[in-house]
Amino acid sequence: MDATASADTPAVPTPGTSAPVGAGTPWRVRPAVPDDAERISTLVRELAKYEREPDAVRATPDDFRTALFGPNPRVHCHVAEVSGPDGPLVVGMALWFVSFSTWEGRHGVWLEDLFVEPQYRRLGLGRALLEILAQLCVDRGYRRLEWWVLNWNTPAHDFYRSLGAVPQPDWTTWRIDEAALTQLGGSTS
Repeated sequence: MDATASADTPAVPTPGTSAPVGAGTPWRVRPAVPDDAERISTLVRELAKYEREPDAVRATPDDFRTALFGPNPRVHCHVAEVSGPDGPLVVGMALWFVSFSTWEGRHGVWLEDLFVEPQYRRLGLGRALLEILAQLCVDRGYRRLEWWVLNWNTPAHDFYRSLGAVPQPDWTTWRIDEAALTQLGGSTS
């Protein structure tokens, strides 16, 4: 775990934030920094390919740089990096923002994207990223860590269940975007 972090995403020391002693591939989890924007963008594109939406990503590295590290960021990111022959390489990320539950009367964390490159899975990186977010929730008194998972992604379902997460089957995700958003948003003028 990196000891440096911005005020909005403080380093949270928790077990599992670096590779166990004797592990084959050294790694660590840390808050993202502006120089990570290119890799974050690449990881988002890789996730989109995995989720069968390779052409859906419009965000650029500059978009991530502005959103994550601009004057008043509303979204945050932690990255997982491995040690390689050319130095550290970011191979995973958890992109998240603060949510709020009216039922709980407390904030929570919404995990927008969790992704680890396939060749680096099974090292504990996904779990370590989730541990960081869970510890952040506990430390801040947040009551929930939530995310959504595609129905067909059974390996992810199994992984999340192994951590104690439970699906919310009675809820359906709704979205307004593109022309419908413009039409609805312009209907009050």
